[in-house]
Amino acid sequence: MLLATLCYLHRDNQTLMLHRVKKENDMHAGKWNGLGGKFESGETPEECVIREVREESGLEIRNPKLVGLLMFPHFKGDDWYVFVFTANEFTGELIESNEGHLQWIPDAEVESLPLWESDHVFLPWIRDGKFFSAKFVYEGDVMKGHEVVFH
Repeated sequence: MLLATLCYLHRDNQTLMLHRVKKENDMHAGKWNGLGGKFESGETPEECVIREVREESGLEIRNPKLVGLLMFPHFKGDDWYVFVFTANEFTGELIESNEGHLQWIPDAEVESLPLWESDHVFLPWIRDGKFFSAKFVYEGDVMKGHEVVFH
């Protein structure tokens, strides 16, 4: 079982996205993602997302808002539980990420990027202010189905 975070930073009707094109053997290669990553021992979801955003972007977020929980059973060999956050309070300057290219994307264009199939499902929930717990089933890189509960 793996625990991870995912964060979408917003400013001026734009979302900070990471084009995953730098790491070898990256399961996300070629896709655009929000920022985030795996928990370190003893971290809360908030501590993890703040650290991951800092490491990947150079930005220091404040008051990240938990907007949902994603579960991916047997994804690439592991059960993944991903705490999804948004943030619109941050300081600092963007750095060169070792995982890909960071870019502020107009909100209206985010869903037209090459994303994981599940992102096309849950990004509208975030936009609509719905708090969710969802399970997405993949076989390889193909989504086979999903279930969701809104709270």
